[in-house]
Amino acid sequence: MAKPSRPRRGKPQGRSGGASNLYAALDLGTNNCRLLIAERSASGGLRVVDSFSQIVTLGEGLAGSGVLSEKAMGRAIEALRRCSEKVKKHRPVRARYIATQACRAASNGRAFLNDVTRQVGLKMELISPKEEAKFALLGSLDLVDPAHDFALVIDIGGGSTELSWIDAKAAAERGVRGCAARPPILGWASFPVGVVTLADMFPGTGTAQYQPMLDHVQSLLLANDAATRFGPLFRAGRGQLIGNSGTVTSLAGVHLNLPRYIRSSVDGIWMDREGAEATMNRLVTSTAEQRAQEPCLVGGRSDLMVPGIAILAAVWATWPSARLRVGDRGLREGIILSLMHGNGNSPGRNQQQRRRNRPRQRPAATGQETAS
Repeated sequence: MAKPSRPRRGKPQGRSGGASNLYAALDLGTNNCRLLIAERSASGGLRVVDSFSQIVTLGEGLAGSGVLSEKAMGRAIEALRRCSEKVKKHRPVRARYIATQACRAASNGRAFLNDVTRQVGLKMELISPKEEAKFALLGSLDLVDPAHDFALVIDIGGGSTELSWIDAKAAAERGVRGCAARPPILGWASFPVGVVTLADMFPGTGTAQYQPMLDHVQSLLLANDAATRFGPLFRAGRGQLIGNSGTVTSLAGVHLNLPRYIRSSVDGIWMDREGAEATMNRLVTSTAEQRAQEPCLVGGRSDLMVPGIAILAAVWATWPSARLRVGDRGLREGIILSLMHGNGNSPGRNQQQRRRNRPRQRPAATGQETAS
């Protein structure tokens, strides 16, 4: 990320409506706990002030038990304490603290978030898959190539995978502010497979698990109407792929043969399909020990690369494109940009009222939601 700069002080946000120059976004996912604190740059983008990221594996064992384990919740609580300390250091801050698939899927997910509020003081929100897809899009807007008609934003998480098909030309024309107010999303889907849940479903990290993983993910993707709706458009060369998850950025680091992971070398690069598939195949056919020796797969990332590659390969096959653009950004950046440019306040009475006033939509099938 950009070199942290000294924050400028603003009026406390408070309940009286004062403004702050600093923004914070916390993303508690199935695998990672991430915090970003930033201020608005002169160009309207983000200038990073502070950040934090730690693998907590909150969803460990969730696929089999249906609950968050005591050990996993303990790891998450400790990481959230560190996030809280960072936020306090930079106050006043306009912030949103969100949780995603692990807490959505676990029967004790909401109880855990209530415990976080009591023990740590962070008021966590459990957002929907569609909100998750919107934030992933906002964080990736500057990676959209308007030379294509469509773009598919791929967000491979620990517990789920969110896909958003967007109007590329409209995204470029509207910019961040316009997209925050009215995202040019043509369709979206959330699938209940992420790197942690897929690893739990197919125990082991070797080559033998890869094909069953790939087959399972492909069956989910092909059952969604987005496969027939957008597949032909991508096969005709009209679509661009954007990947902004840890799987994609780690793959890019390995693909570039970096001596260590360097964000500035990865963020924004293009990977052609043939070269990326060669790197993917090398990692899948490597032993667990060989993957662990990759300098860009440290901190437990190597254990989850095979399921991540299976998800990425299935998406790439269903919506093919000659190249994929890599973004080292995600929900946190999208949340902060929404706070800066759109209606990104934490849900309160006004937002709840707006939700009540929205037209009712027909419920979608669990894990295969699509909206136009």
